[in-house]
Amino acid sequence: MKRFLHRLFVKNWGLKLFSVILAVILWLVLVPEEKLAVERILTIPLETSNIPASMELVEKPVSHVEVTFRAPNRLLTQVADSGPSVILNLENAPAYQEDYPLYPDMISLPTGVEVVRIFPNRVHLRLEETATLMLDVVPSIIPESLRPGYRLDKVEVDPAQVPVRGPKSKLNGRDKVRTVPIDLQPFVQNSDLQAELILPRPELRLGFDQMRVRVRLFISRVKAAAAGKSIQS
Repeated sequence: MKRFLHRLFVKNWGLKLFSVILAVILWLVLVPEEKLAVERILTIPLETSNIPASMELVEKPVSHVEVTFRAPNRLLTQVADSGPSVILNLENAPAYQEDYPLYPDMISLPTGVEVVRIFPNRVHLRLEETATLMLDVVPSIIPESLRPGYRLDKVEVDPAQVPVRGPKSKLNGRDKVRTVPIDLQPFVQNSDLQAELILPRPELRLGFDQMRVRVRLFISRVKAAAAGKSIQS
């Protein structure tokens, strides 16, 4: 056995080494470049999907991750041009979970492309229960815009309250929903107008589609001595 192994590896070793080198050269020459597997790192978006209707995403994960792909160069070019992304499905995510692992099957890829590495391979985010509160609507009046000789007696808003939805921790019953500033310059009598609403925090949204309320201004003429006076909103 030893003699056989000796003859196999030692006898004519120069010729055998030359044969191996020649085989490698022929393989490199004859195998098309597009079939050679190479690796490439791409920075791609991380997207969240299927957030439960009863939950809010209050702390977003990183927007992009680095992914190392392995495939023939032709396929890697195809992947880069297609704009892939990591899709994190939150359909069954519980409110208490904050760390989520990332897996290769979260990326839609053509056959023949392998995901070698995702960095980071775990992301942090936070979900919170959705709540709804009825908040008062307060008209924002620019009192100095009232014409001389007129008085603003009263302001009514319809509806006086609106439903506001958002993360439970971001809702406060003492908050107010305000209208955009209302310029009184054009008005010299009782008037109705539509005013857009401004929510107290960017994480909140109205619980219905209407983004405006009806504002009614009660304006009357006054004597010269009382001109310019108006009620404070």
